[in-house]
Amino acid sequence: MESQSGDSRLLYLIKSRGPLSTQAVASALAITLPGARKHLKALLDKDLVTFEDVARSVGRPKRLWRLTPRADRRFPDTHAALTLEIIGSARQIFGEQGLDRLISERERVMTERYRAALAACRSLSERVGRLAALRSDEGYMAEAQPLAGGGFLLVENHCPICAAARACQGFCRSELRLFAAALGPHARIERGEHILSGARRCAYLITPQEGSVS
Repeated sequence: MESQSGDSRLLYLIKSRGPLSTQAVASALAITLPGARKHLKALLDKDLVTFEDVARSVGRPKRLWRLTPRADRRFPDTHAALTLEIIGSARQIFGEQGLDRLISERERVMTERYRAALAACRSLSERVGRLAALRSDEGYMAEAQPLAGGGFLLVENHCPICAAARACQGFCRSELRLFAAALGPHARIERGEHILSGARRCAYLITPQEGSVS
């Protein structure tokens, strides 16, 4: 791996999978263990990764690598400064009620787009997979993970509108309604992990309602 592209691959890997051991990094990138240590050390020197030694019942502690806030800033928060200015202006001119109306209109437009994109899907599995693809196209680094029992986990490893969501919680509440509308009445959805609550990612548990086809 060349240095810059190698850095990007490694940062993306940890961003999407969460804290990883050196061995896990080596295996995922198909490089040697010394090579993984070298790349991790280089990122450590740049303050892009940090580590935690986790005690185990047997043997030496396990070292897990995670991203630093500086590395997180490499993953774009789409037009963050402009978005915050617009939210501030909307709040000042129209008040909280007006801002809620703007968010509701955004939700309506996105609901129509998502429903159209999912219209041809015949099962909940297809709908969740298609929704994850749409969200990834929008910068959320999303993936759909099937669960035992017929449910799914919709994971978003990045939030490109994080600054807007921090400034106005209505965006996050709107997303739950948006997903529910897109997936239809035969799916139940609830948020299990939330970036704004300190989690590494946002994760949504999706389960089929009685009588639905997964």
